[in-house]
Amino acid sequence: MLKEEVYEYLREIPKGKVVTYGQIGTALGNKGYARAIGNILHDNPDTLANPCYKVVNSKGMLARNFADGIAKQRERLIKDGVEVIDDRVDLKKYQWHEDI
Repeated sequence: MLKEEVYEYLREIPKGKVVTYGQIGTALGNKGYARAIGNILHDNPDTLANPCYKVVNSKGMLARNFADGIAKQRERLIKDGVEVIDDRVDLKKYQWHEDI
């Protein structure tokens, strides 16, 4: 798994949608990549070009270690039209499924 594969996946996520770390891992061949993906996103050199703010955990919680800070993640999601309540996103409503 290369960083660029992760960043490319992020760029495909539509506005107003989120994905989980495990979802990215599954799309790239192994759900077990979730932790490695978290590390890649933490080192993201350009969080606007590679929108890692659209990634939440499997419970819809925002990332405490988001590269630009959790407040920025919350702000960017809200700007995208994603409702964030208590630093959580409703995955039933906002999770992106590539086959849709």
